[in-house]
Amino acid sequence: MTLSQASPSKLHQPSEIPAGEHLARRARALLVPHPFAAEMSKDQVASLLPEYLAMSQAFPHLQAGSQKDLIFDAMHRNRDLPKDVELTSVVANFICWDETGGHSRVLQGGNAALPSILDTEHFHSKLFRRDASRLLGRAIQPNYSTTTRRYLRALYHGLSSRDHIVRCAYMVAFELHAAEMIQALWTTLAKTFDARSDDLEYFQVHVGGEDPAEKYHGEMTSRLISELVPADCNSRFLDEFDRAYGLSLEWCRNLVGIDSLDGDGRPEVEHSGRCHCGSVKFYVRAPAEISAVKCNCSICQMSGFLHMLVADDKLRIECGEELLTTYQFNKNIARHTFCRVCGVKPFYRPRSNPLGFSVNVRCLDKTTIESIKIDDFDGENWDLAIRSLQADWKSRI
Repeated sequence: MTLSQASPSKLHQPSEIPAGEHLARRARALLVPHPFAAEMSKDQVASLLPEYLAMSQAFPHLQAGSQKDLIFDAMHRNRDLPKDVELTSVVANFICWDETGGHSRVLQGGNAALPSILDTEHFHSKLFRRDASRLLGRAIQPNYSTTTRRYLRALYHGLSSRDHIVRCAYMVAFELHAAEMIQALWTTLAKTFDARSDDLEYFQVHVGGEDPAEKYHGEMTSRLISELVPADCNSRFLDEFDRAYGLSLEWCRNLVGIDSLDGDGRPEVEHSGRCHCGSVKFYVRAPAEISAVKCNCSICQMSGFLHMLVADDKLRIECGEELLTTYQFNKNIARHTFCRVCGVKPFYRPRSNPLGFSVNVRCLDKTTIESIKIDDFDGENWDLAIRSLQADWKSRI
């Protein structure tokens, strides 16, 4: 059974291709190999581990806190709690319970072990801290760097979305990515430090042994799809899943130094964008702190385009290139490309940068944007205005 065939009434019936495995295959196609599988020096690993510890420490709290906005929304609207909130909450509650060591304690000691959950040394983040400290030969602290803070904020934004399709996609994507990420890091750590895999408790708990827990996390969250995603929303769910999975994958890439720098030496992230109807989708590499230009020329005033100039190799069209229509006027240098389905112009070849692109910041996913600085440009007097900005623009592209 493919994702499009899943329905609530068939939730407990066996399927030829379960939703979880279908998505796992889709996800693996995005990451072959996972960034953490790359060969790394001990110095690279030493820089990565405190960032990973920060994520491990923060995640159960973010997952728990994500439910706050949902119940307050029901309170504000004075309405009963929707079934979709109940479903994502019960899964989120278990994940938090498991990440803080409660599930394993009860499995080992039954209800009599419940008082021992106050021993926070069984939190999974504490297991990771012990493993990492032993490998490095020194104690480590979590590093909530700009990269990791940005990632965790974007993750929380998805996990707490009032849109149950988005919320489900982020929960499923995080857990499926976690299984691949933990396995890749486990292999790399054992190789880099010439350590015995079985001695790394955090990794054994998640993906080791005969019955690894991470597999069930993936299955549990994937079963939400049958309950929450109607057939006519499959395409939108897959779009959100790809976006959420890409968010975690990009964080991992950044940590191992695969990210690039812009002309000012600022680290770049991969922003996703789309036209209004979603027929045209693209990715663009640019800083999280975006510098944009607001132009008052005739076409920009009418369209509300907010410019971010990038080099040609910074933009990649994911789909819909065949739906782009070109409009030119006046000196016919700029090539204004817009979606012929919805009429929105997500990017184009501007007169000031004909070998590159100007991307419409309004078409970018906000979760990867940390801030936007907007400068005005007097496009009505283009020839005079361009001279003052040309040097600055060249440095950015």
